[in-house]
Amino acid sequence: QVQLVESGGGLVQAGGSLRLSCAASGSIRSIDPMGWYRQAPGKQRELVAAVSSGGTTNYADPVKGRFTISRDNAKKTVYLQMNSLKPEDTAVYYCYVRGLVFGRAVWDEYWGQGTQVTVPS
Repeated sequence: QVQLVESGGGLVQAGGSLRLSCAASGSIRSIDPMGWYRQAPGKQRELVAAVSSGGTTNYADPVKGRFTISRDNAKKTVYLQMNSLKPEDTAVYYCYVRGLVFGRAVWDEYWGQGTQVTVPS
């Protein structure tokens, strides 16, 4: 299986920055993609950004130009650099990966425990 450990959330004033990290561990053969979702109170979970093993990135429209996703394949870690944060970015942010582990022939989805990001209005 795959375990995901997130870090980097917190409270930041509007216009500030935060960097989220998510490290994957376990009997991993491959991970693709790695990404971040978020869920605000009363709203559905939504994709924020994702990055493939080859470096191709995908961003939700509200964060384009402000957030940058990257990954370190050797460390099995994905990062989300969040700049120019807005109150509407307030949410619980979840790390997400699709992983292939040794001993299984199918890809599975894995989620982190979530980290709170709060940007007061």
